Amino acid sequence: MIRLLLADDHPVVRAGLRAVLETEPDLEVVAEASSAEEAVRLAAEVDVVLMDLQFGSGMHGSEATAAITASADAPKVLVLTTYDTDGDILAAIEAGATGYLLKDAPPEDLAAAVRNAATGQTVLAPAVAHRLMNRMRTPAAALSPREIEVLGLVADGLSNLEISKRLFLSQATVKSHLVHIYTKLGVDSRTAAVAAGKEQGLIRR
Repeated sequence: MIRLLLADDHPVVRAGLRAVLETEPDLEVVAEASSAEEAVRLAAEVDVVLMDLQFGSGMHGSEATAAITASADAPKVLVLTTYDTDGDILAAIEAGATGYLLKDAPPEDLAAAVRNAATGQTVLAPAVAHRLMNRMRTPAAALSPREIEVLGLVADGLSNLEISKRLFLSQATVKSHLVHIYTKLGVDSRTAAVAAGKEQGLIRR
């Protein structure tokens, strides 16, 4: 029996996932978490955590994933979200997620993904695998995780000074990242960079 923890801040989503997964004879939902912090506390009780990424104003799902996977004998974390941007995907994978699925996955694919994750196999939604393959094929043109992070903060309206404080970088380093971002995206302004980033699925719309 594979023991599961459902981590999502929407009760309806958790109820739907429980209804789908508990029809499988080898899957058992033993705990639910409405926040990332709660997921970290409960993770030791299960084999696989189904982790959303966005939890309102609290800890992000990627942060929770990193906290969970850092422990000894950690359960596997399978990200289940609506977000398929490069920034979200890279952050989750770097945090130690075993897989990354989108919430529109068919029930049978979800159950299979849980089983594969439990055995340590990497599980990626087709759209996510496609994005990662594109990054590998054109590494010179792909924004680094840090560049995506900077671009996301630009999209949030932060100034270079505010970004430098948020990321503990010098303003010169922030400017250097922006130069690289502009070059890779073929733009010459912050507004154009944000627009291109959203269009290419690097940051959320």
